[in-house]
Amino acid sequence: MKRRNFLAGLGPLSLAPLVAYPGAKSTIADDQQYIELLKYNLPPGDNKGRVEKFYAEAAIPAMEKLGITNIGVFNVTYGLNNPSLYVLIPHDSLDSVMTYRDKLMDDSGYKMAGKDFLESSISNPAYLRVERGLMKAFKGMPKVTSPKAAMGNERIMELRTYESHNVMSAKKKIDMFNIAGEIQVFHDTGLTPVFFGETLFGQLMPNLTYMLVFKDMAERDKNWKQFVSSPGWAAIKDLAEYKDTVSNITDFILKPARCSQI
Repeated sequence: MKRRNFLAGLGPLSLAPLVAYPGAKSTIADDQQYIELLKYNLPPGDNKGRVEKFYAEAAIPAMEKLGITNIGVFNVTYGLNNPSLYVLIPHDSLDSVMTYRDKLMDDSGYKMAGKDFLESSISNPAYLRVERGLMKAFKGMPKVTSPKAAMGNERIMELRTYESHNVMSAKKKIDMFNIAGEIQVFHDTGLTPVFFGETLFGQLMPNLTYMLVFKDMAERDKNWKQFVSSPGWAAIKDLAEYKDTVSNITDFILKPARCSQI
């Protein structure tokens, strides 16, 4: 039986169509990015802003020098939330995932700008703990995209995780997006994705996670209604091969930090 921890959401940018409706095959090349998602558990009070400051002044500029772009930094607006900050880092290769932190530590400017974060004391930590997960982008949307220029500073993001009760069900739900055309239905109904990712390492596995963008909550609610009532969704939602592939949905509404590139 499905239980939903549903809270709130995102909206449209006009991106080019990716796949057709049921039975269509994705023609995107196998050049999917790896997507690192970090959740910083923050201390209370004034210390809550130190991680965001670190990314704004040290980490993002240094990662850009390594060719890592479209870095997202987000505060939670609605959702199960102790003080926290989410960070999204796209990588073009596994080598980037494995080596970028060592390369950052070879950058004296990064270490100087990030000193408060990198060397914070046990009595005054910049964060309490960090949770780190790794996803691989879907073939139907192999790159993280940034809506910042088109949507403006008031945009909101919806981060949704679909858990499955076994590995085969999780794969079938990914096929529903990639092959059956659910990604295209999103675009047709104003649900504009930032990324879709299959979790390779992380919590609540097996699962997939995706992010949407909207200008505000009113647009989010309107576009989800359009999706639910659309002919495209009606054509695929009851197909037998995709029945009971999702056992739980977790949903957060995020607000991009000023330094966020997404």
